[in-house]
Amino acid sequence: SLPVDLFPPRQYFVLTEAGKPVFVRCAFGTDDSPELTATMGIMQALISIFADDNDKLRCINCGKLRITFLLRPPLYYVCASSWGEPESITRSHLEYLHLQILSVVSLAQLRRIFERRNNFDLRRLLDGAENLLHSLLARVDEDFAMTMSALHVLKVDDRLRKRAGESLQPPSKLKRDILYIIVIANGRVVTVARPKKHSIHPSDLHILLNTLHSPSILNSSASASWLPVCLPKFNPSGFANVYVSRQRGDFETGTGVALVCVSAGGDFEAIRGWCDLIAKKLTDDNVVAGISKSIQTGTVRYSVAELSIPGLRHFVYKSRLHVQVTVPMYEDPYDVVENRRRLVTLYQAVHDNIHAKSGQKGQLKLQYLLTEKESIMGWITQPFELYIAMSPLVPKSAVINAANAVARWVKREEGKLFLRNAPVF
Repeated sequence: SLPVDLFPPRQYFVLTEAGKPVFVRCAFGTDDSPELTATMGIMQALISIFADDNDKLRCINCGKLRITFLLRPPLYYVCASSWGEPESITRSHLEYLHLQILSVVSLAQLRRIFERRNNFDLRRLLDGAENLLHSLLARVDEDFAMTMSALHVLKVDDRLRKRAGESLQPPSKLKRDILYIIVIANGRVVTVARPKKHSIHPSDLHILLNTLHSPSILNSSASASWLPVCLPKFNPSGFANVYVSRQRGDFETGTGVALVCVSAGGDFEAIRGWCDLIAKKLTDDNVVAGISKSIQTGTVRYSVAELSIPGLRHFVYKSRLHVQVTVPMYEDPYDVVENRRRLVTLYQAVHDNIHAKSGQKGQLKLQYLLTEKESIMGWITQPFELYIAMSPLVPKSAVINAANAVARWVKREEGKLFLRNAPVF
């Protein structure tokens, strides 16, 4: 396998316009160490030099190292990476970091605070939220749903998903106050009900899922709890109230099932009472038991072997109609972390080229890459977007045939892999 230092951990920095540290994930120094203070001072100075010329610093390339900047005043976000991924990928990581911070301190609060005091220490308000930011950064490394602005739903029997969805219709008197009702399990969405007038933005859902899987909630002894969460794509200036009702199962090992109700206000007690009734119905109708059993027996995951396509090692399929992705398990050789990171980085490069995200002249419909280790193909059509990895020994024609075979298999299994008819109210 490859030497580990080919993919050293990416380093992330969040600082204020005044150069004060907000959050750091780096290999040197603590929040108040002289090295870090000096580094942040240099970052702030570089950004200011470009700003003085009415320009924005986007990135610095230094050999294999790329330092990407995202300016979201009053905060600056920086990522240093030598993985070789496109600039658009680290930029999306920084955008997610920004959204996760806004989920704790809304944009309106941030602006108000820094208008009054531009040297305010934001770490005081983010105390306890560091775990959320660290877990988010662990997710973005390999989560294709986040990269592709899509949802990765739990693979379950279509009838079980339908039964779960049918239980989520709120009574008329609560419809005005409820934004979304979501059943989640194993870190993924099983089904989501929403008002007719708006849909949930994938970024808000990723931020919500990351928040719900924080240690403080996972390890809580309470069976239900309320959380204030700002969903920045829905409303960056206010907070939604999130009621989480934990059903049977162990959340740390991922077999737990939870009912999540997101409201914009209204009568807390009435919403809680209704959610508890729905939670009971999901249990009584054996929906919770069915989902838990699917997780315990491993049917929520699948292997590329199920497709019986010679030379196929892995793939990522996005349904453009449902804005959802499906991905098989990582198996040999990608069960080794360095090989997996190489694969993910190759997928990201092809995705970036197909969508012309880093200044390319135009978008592509198809791209084929052949390396010593694997052949990769990215293909975008009206109904789907597909990235596949195969043995480097198979000819290009076999890769194209395999891509068609994957698309046919996904179409057959669509009911299990995707949430197709999400309930609306």
